[in-house]
Amino acid sequence: MTSLETTPDTSADAGRDFTAIGVVGLGTMGAGIAEVFARHGFAVVGVELSEESVARGRQYLEHSTGRAVRRGKLTEEEQAELLGRVTLTTSLKDLADVDLVVEAAVESMATKQAIFRELDAIVGPDTVLATNTSSLSVTELSSATSRPGRVVGVHFFNPAPVQKLVEVVRTVVTEPAVLDDVQALLGRLGKSPVVCGDKAGFIANTLLFGYLNHAASMFEGRYASREDIDAAMRFGCGYPMGPLALLDLIGLDTAYEILETMYRQGRDRLHAPTPILKQMVTAGLLGRKTGRGFYTYEAPDSPVVVADAATPSADELPQLRHDIRQVGVVGTGTMASGIVEVFAKAGYDVLVVGRSADKVDGVSATVTRSFDKQIQRGRATEEAKAEVLARISGTTSLEDLASVDLVVEAIAEDLAVKTTLFENLDEICKPGAILATTTSSLPIIAMATVTSRPQDVVGMHFFNPATVMKLVEVVSTVATSDEVTETTRALCAAVGKVAVSCGDRAGFIVNALLFPYLNDAVKMLEAHYATADDIDVAMKQGCALPMGPFELLDVVGNDVSLAIQRELYLEFREPGFAPAPLLEHLVTAGYLGRKTKRGFRDYSAR
Repeated sequence: MTSLETTPDTSADAGRDFTAIGVVGLGTMGAGIAEVFARHGFAVVGVELSEESVARGRQYLEHSTGRAVRRGKLTEEEQAELLGRVTLTTSLKDLADVDLVVEAAVESMATKQAIFRELDAIVGPDTVLATNTSSLSVTELSSATSRPGRVVGVHFFNPAPVQKLVEVVRTVVTEPAVLDDVQALLGRLGKSPVVCGDKAGFIANTLLFGYLNHAASMFEGRYASREDIDAAMRFGCGYPMGPLALLDLIGLDTAYEILETMYRQGRDRLHAPTPILKQMVTAGLLGRKTGRGFYTYEAPDSPVVVADAATPSADELPQLRHDIRQVGVVGTGTMASGIVEVFAKAGYDVLVVGRSADKVDGVSATVTRSFDKQIQRGRATEEAKAEVLARISGTTSLEDLASVDLVVEAIAEDLAVKTTLFENLDEICKPGAILATTTSSLPIIAMATVTSRPQDVVGMHFFNPATVMKLVEVVSTVATSDEVTETTRALCAAVGKVAVSCGDRAGFIVNALLFPYLNDAVKMLEAHYATADDIDVAMKQGCALPMGPFELLDVVGNDVSLAIQRELYLEFREPGFAPAPLLEHLVTAGYLGRKTKRGFRDYSAR
């Protein structure tokens, strides 16, 4: 069974009758677009500037389809049929009879407008003109034609034969029938079209590059290492790549140009390219394609990262500078129970402190249920369960923490409650005991300064569920000793977690990068720029994220998201971090997400 369709679908409900397609520009993207149409039975006319460029475009097509043959996605006969549907030429006049032209030339307004101006005089009155631009104004491009209503953006993602997402960009004058017909056509190609308005970046790039720019700024400020920033987003959010590695893949010059274009159009400071990007581009450090960007690669265009002066030495792995034998966990909620299980599984004796005997017993019951599920799936044994439960003991008295080597606080996210607890822990715990907090947004230094041992206070931000999520953000205040930070990182490794280090400021790494992106998505919806469904599809299919922003907001809880966004705004005073009014209104209305059966979507019938 192959994916090649030999005749285009032109059924009665398909709207405009597209049969012949023109593609202008046969670079990697243009050749990929030509292949997509030819694969689905359309006659394609590809146009390039010179015979040399035509030959290169033909090579792209042959190489891509040949790879599909080797992978069993096409037969050799189907490959020959596909290539036979593509006519390559150096003359735009050969596009006179096509029904749709997709322009995929260089990202230059002057070049694209010249092409559109020439096409306007060649093609028929009903021919749709489309541009594959990723950042330029489609409206401005359409002004080069006599019929701007038939001009639309069709932003394919690379590689076009593989990626399903296509952003369909409407201008204020695009005819509704043209928009509908193009969407229907893309659907017949097996693509997922999402519709958005005409502003730089469209959906995916607008949301993605704001996040990437913020990550580069975080690195530039030496808040965290490149490895820790990337690991935080991979293990904390399940992203396929960290932001700095992704910038290297995209190309820092490309990223700079996209951000610059977005900033010029929108004047959003969050899109103003952070200075380090310009410096690296000027120095020729463009990422993978030059062999060096945020990381160093074994050769230009190689994906293999090699060690450089900034790479952590394997000889400098964190060591346990404090002797950790018994761990205390204060709290009995979901996060606390998960942390208890993590430490007990790793062989540590764990003392749980709760407000009542029932709550303490509930932690053991939660760990038992967790193990029963694992046993049912063949991932654990009854013997292992018994060993782990034997390491867990409970109490309702903080005084019993006097002998532990580490206390992990996992109580309510309330600074007054936490500081009172740390005052008590300071009086109870033995000298040298490490006092850790799992806060996700509160200032750790505020907890440290109420103790007589601020050097022993550190953040250990586990992610929920703690038993599954690999990441722990190890947060050092200005007072935390190097030995405590190192010990905490080594302890994370000992319990099977990935530790990343950062300073004590709102959001740490993950939330500081994640929530402004989510807030931007809400602003995009609020402006009626695109629907929640289309934004979610764009980020999942265009950026390979595990969840779309609105899916994630409804899972996290809009109240939680609003509280974190407010903390970020208060800390950084960045106007772009101000919570989106729509998010505030949903929380006021009690639409908190899945937990209330209604958030950005209605879950009452599910």
